[in-house]
Amino acid sequence: MSETILNATTGRTLGSSSARRLRAQDQIPAVVYGLGMEPLSVSVDRRELRQAVSGGSGLNTILDLTIDGKMYPSIIKDVQRHPVRLNITHLDFIQVDLNAQIVVNIPIHLTGESEEVQNNKGLIDQIMTELEVSTTPRNIPEEVVVDISAMDMDSTIQVADLQLPDGVTATAEPDRTVVTVSIMRAADLDEDATDAEAGEGDGEGEGGESDDAAADAAGDDSDD
Repeated sequence: MSETILNATTGRTLGSSSARRLRAQDQIPAVVYGLGMEPLSVSVDRRELRQAVSGGSGLNTILDLTIDGKMYPSIIKDVQRHPVRLNITHLDFIQVDLNAQIVVNIPIHLTGESEEVQNNKGLIDQIMTELEVSTTPRNIPEEVVVDISAMDMDSTIQVADLQLPDGVTATAEPDRTVVTVSIMRAADLDEDATDAEAGEGDGEGEGGESDDAAADAAGDDSDD
């Protein structure tokens, strides 16, 4: 599990106008709480935050949040983003006990290809993209990797089938489906076949049109 130092500054003025001024200076308003401490309003540098969470653990990175010379092991609990630009506008940090269990979501990534499924025109259907787990902060895995290469048309991978590191427990029901196989409908197969035939037919007479379009494009460029 990755961890890094992130400096936070206290003494920011509360209010939306002050928050906007901070963001204009590439500072992100934030609050720190947890383990019985009084909520503390701080701000962090946007560039430093980006660097701190750029590793494989992403937002699950354990941050050694340094405030006025004191270190608070913390994790990002909540992220608020601008509705259009999607940049971060506010953060909640929660202080954690490095020896106590916490609950976090980690991404599920699929690896491999199933020849059996492909040959039978099946579709791999990933039902869960994240897995909620309980573990200690320093033991949070970056991801759960699921190998689908051995799947066949009747396969289903459930939470109970996932390989998790020691000390990491899934909170979801063991029989919850993670990955399954869908059968492509006959109508979809017919549509694909029709599209393929149309493509072959179009290819026979499209050469002239393509050449004309290319010429027109070249002409437009030369006019510029």
